[in-house]
Amino acid sequence: MVGIIPMKRTLLKLLLGLALLPLAALAGDPSLLNGRWRMDTARSTALDGWTTADLVIQTDGSKVSLRHDMTWHATKVTATNSVDTAQPVEITNFFRIDQRHMAVYTRPKEAAHVQALWMDDGRTLRIEAQVPVETSQGNTTLRLYDEYRLLEGGQELVLIELHSTRDRPLVYHFTKVPAEAAKK
Repeated sequence: MVGIIPMKRTLLKLLLGLALLPLAALAGDPSLLNGRWRMDTARSTALDGWTTADLVIQTDGSKVSLRHDMTWHATKVTATNSVDTAQPVEITNFFRIDQRHMAVYTRPKEAAHVQALWMDDGRTLRIEAQVPVETSQGNTTLRLYDEYRLLEGGQELVLIELHSTRDRPLVYHFTKVPAEAAKK
Protein backbone atom coordinates (compact mmCIF):
# COMPACT_ATOMS: atom_id res chain seq x y z
CA MET A 1 0.00 0.00 0.00
CA VAL A 2 2.90 2.38 0.80
CA GLY A 3 4.36 1.98 -2.75
CA ILE A 4 1.05 2.83 -4.46
CA ILE A 5 0.81 6.44 -3.18
CA PRO A 6 4.18 7.59 -4.68
CA MET A 7 3.24 5.85 -7.94
CA LYS A 8 -0.09 7.76 -8.05
CA ARG A 9 1.74 11.04 -7.44
CA THR A 10 4.20 10.26 -10.23
CA LEU A 11 1.35 9.39 -12.58
CA LEU A 12 -0.50 12.58 -11.61
CA LYS A 13 2.63 14.68 -12.28
CA LEU A 14 3.09 12.99 -15.65
CA LEU A 15 -0.54 13.63 -16.68
CA LEU A 16 -0.33 17.25 -15.53
CA GLY A 17 2.90 17.71 -17.47
CA LEU A 18 1.31 16.26 -20.63
CA ALA A 19 -1.74 18.52 -20.21
CA LEU A 20 0.48 21.61 -19.95
CA LEU A 21 2.68 20.62 -22.89
CA PRO A 22 0.55 22.45 -25.51
CA LEU A 23 0.74 25.66 -23.42
CA ALA A 24 4.51 25.31 -23.13
CA ALA A 25 4.82 24.85 -26.88
CA LEU A 26 2.66 27.94 -27.46
CA ALA A 27 4.72 30.04 -25.07
CA GLY A 28 8.04 29.85 -26.92
CA ASP A 29 7.14 30.15 -30.60
CA PRO A 30 7.11 33.69 -32.08
CA SER A 31 5.96 32.27 -35.43
CA LEU A 32 2.50 31.82 -33.87
CA LEU A 33 2.04 35.53 -34.54
CA ASN A 34 2.33 34.80 -38.29
CA GLY A 35 -0.79 35.35 -40.34
CA ARG A 36 -3.60 37.83 -40.82
CA TRP A 37 -5.22 39.47 -37.79
CA ARG A 38 -8.47 41.46 -38.05
CA MET A 39 -9.14 44.35 -35.69
CA ASP A 40 -12.20 44.11 -33.50
CA THR A 41 -13.23 47.76 -33.67
CA ALA A 42 -15.86 47.39 -30.94
CA ARG A 43 -13.20 46.35 -28.40
CA SER A 44 -10.47 48.71 -29.64
CA THR A 45 -9.55 52.35 -29.21
CA ALA A 46 -11.55 54.53 -31.63
CA LEU A 47 -10.13 54.80 -35.16
CA ASP A 48 -12.29 57.36 -36.94
CA GLY A 49 -11.27 57.43 -40.56
CA TRP A 50 -10.86 53.63 -40.87
CA THR A 51 -13.65 51.09 -41.21
CA THR A 52 -11.45 47.97 -41.24
CA ALA A 53 -7.90 47.27 -40.17
CA ASP A 54 -5.95 44.08 -40.72
CA LEU A 55 -2.48 43.35 -39.44
CA VAL A 56 -0.42 40.78 -41.35
CA ILE A 57 2.57 39.49 -39.41
CA GLN A 58 5.39 37.44 -40.90
CA THR A 59 8.44 36.32 -38.93
CA ASP A 60 11.67 35.16 -40.55
CA GLY A 61 14.42 34.53 -38.03
CA SER A 62 15.07 37.82 -36.23
CA LYS A 63 13.11 39.83 -38.82
CA VAL A 64 9.43 40.64 -38.35
CA SER A 65 7.21 42.23 -41.01
CA LEU A 66 4.12 44.10 -39.78
CA ARG A 67 1.86 44.94 -42.71
CA HIS A 68 -1.18 47.14 -42.11
CA ASP A 69 -4.11 46.76 -44.55
CA MET A 70 -6.50 49.61 -43.78
CA THR A 71 -9.74 50.64 -45.50
CA TRP A 72 -12.20 53.47 -45.33
CA HIS A 73 -14.99 53.07 -47.89
CA ALA A 74 -13.12 53.02 -51.26
CA THR A 75 -9.83 54.20 -49.74
CA LYS A 76 -7.30 51.41 -49.20
CA VAL A 77 -3.91 51.86 -47.57
CA THR A 78 -1.21 49.23 -47.18
CA ALA A 79 1.93 50.04 -45.22
CA THR A 80 4.63 47.79 -43.79
CA ASN A 81 7.05 48.26 -40.92
CA SER A 82 9.89 45.72 -41.01
CA VAL A 83 11.76 45.36 -37.74
CA ASP A 84 14.68 43.22 -36.59
CA THR A 85 14.88 41.79 -33.08
CA ALA A 86 18.67 41.36 -33.45
CA GLN A 87 19.52 45.00 -34.17
CA PRO A 88 17.97 48.48 -34.39
CA VAL A 89 16.65 49.59 -37.79
CA GLU A 90 15.81 52.87 -39.49
CA ILE A 91 12.35 52.93 -41.11
CA THR A 92 11.34 55.67 -43.53
CA ASN A 93 7.60 56.47 -43.40
CA PHE A 94 7.02 54.51 -40.20
CA PHE A 95 3.31 53.64 -40.17
CA ARG A 96 1.07 54.01 -37.13
CA ILE A 97 -2.49 52.71 -37.04
CA ASP A 98 -3.76 55.96 -35.51
CA GLN A 99 -1.97 58.47 -37.76
CA ARG A 100 -5.02 59.26 -39.90
CA HIS A 101 -7.27 59.49 -36.83
CA MET A 102 -4.86 61.84 -35.04
CA ALA A 103 -3.74 63.79 -38.16
CA VAL A 104 -0.12 63.35 -37.09
CA TYR A 105 1.98 62.09 -39.98
CA THR A 106 5.53 60.84 -40.41
CA ARG A 107 7.79 63.48 -41.92
CA PRO A 108 8.58 62.54 -45.54
CA LYS A 109 12.07 61.19 -46.26
CA GLU A 110 12.97 61.01 -42.56
CA ALA A 111 13.56 57.71 -40.79
CA ALA A 112 12.31 56.48 -37.45
CA HIS A 113 14.83 54.78 -35.18
CA VAL A 114 13.24 51.44 -34.19
CA GLN A 115 14.26 48.69 -31.76
CA ALA A 116 12.38 45.41 -31.36
CA LEU A 117 12.72 42.41 -29.08
CA TRP A 118 10.82 39.32 -28.01
CA MET A 119 9.50 39.10 -24.47
CA ASP A 120 7.50 36.56 -22.48
CA ASP A 121 9.16 33.58 -24.20
CA GLY A 122 8.17 34.78 -27.67
CA ARG A 123 4.54 35.66 -26.88
CA THR A 124 5.09 39.44 -26.92
CA LEU A 125 6.86 41.56 -29.51
CA ARG A 126 8.02 44.87 -28.03
CA ILE A 127 8.83 47.75 -30.36
CA GLU A 128 10.24 51.12 -29.32
CA ALA A 129 10.42 53.86 -31.93
CA GLN A 130 11.38 57.51 -32.17
CA VAL A 131 9.31 58.77 -35.09
CA PRO A 132 9.83 62.21 -36.67
CA VAL A 133 6.31 63.61 -37.20
CA GLU A 134 4.61 66.75 -38.44
CA THR A 135 1.66 68.24 -36.58
CA SER A 136 -0.35 71.42 -36.92
CA GLN A 137 1.93 72.91 -34.25
CA GLY A 138 5.13 71.99 -36.13
CA ASN A 139 7.67 69.19 -36.31
CA THR A 140 8.56 66.98 -33.36
CA THR A 141 9.66 63.45 -32.49
CA LEU A 142 7.05 61.02 -31.20
CA ARG A 143 8.26 58.28 -28.87
CA LEU A 144 6.28 55.06 -29.19
CA TYR A 145 6.23 51.93 -27.10
CA ASP A 146 4.25 49.04 -28.65
CA GLU A 147 3.53 45.57 -27.33
CA TYR A 148 1.99 42.98 -29.63
CA ARG A 149 0.73 40.39 -27.12
CA LEU A 150 -0.45 36.94 -28.19
CA LEU A 151 -3.20 35.90 -25.80
CA GLU A 152 -3.73 32.43 -24.44
CA GLY A 153 -5.12 30.09 -27.07
CA GLY A 154 -3.26 31.86 -29.89
CA GLN A 155 -6.38 33.27 -31.60
CA GLU A 156 -6.31 36.79 -30.17
CA LEU A 157 -3.66 39.48 -30.30
CA VAL A 158 -3.65 42.77 -28.39
CA LEU A 159 -1.60 45.77 -29.44
CA ILE A 160 -0.94 48.18 -26.59
CA GLU A 161 0.61 51.44 -27.73
CA LEU A 162 1.98 54.21 -25.52
CA HIS A 163 2.75 57.64 -27.01
CA SER A 164 5.00 60.25 -25.45
CA THR A 165 2.26 62.77 -26.26
CA ARG A 166 -0.70 60.96 -24.66
CA ASP A 167 -1.50 60.12 -21.07
CA ARG A 168 -3.52 56.99 -21.90
CA PRO A 169 -2.54 53.95 -23.97
CA LEU A 170 -4.16 53.05 -27.28
CA VAL A 171 -5.41 49.46 -27.21
CA TYR A 172 -6.30 47.46 -30.31
CA HIS A 173 -7.78 43.95 -30.21
CA PHE A 174 -7.26 41.57 -33.13
CA THR A 175 -8.65 38.13 -33.94
CA LYS A 176 -6.76 35.61 -36.09
CA VAL A 177 -8.23 35.24 -39.58
CA PRO A 178 -8.33 31.56 -40.66
CA ALA A 179 -5.82 30.81 -43.44
CA GLU A 180 -8.59 29.97 -45.93
CA ALA A 181 -10.39 33.30 -45.38
CA ALA A 182 -7.13 35.28 -45.50
CA LYS A 183 -6.47 34.08 -49.08
CA LYS A 184 -9.70 35.66 -50.39
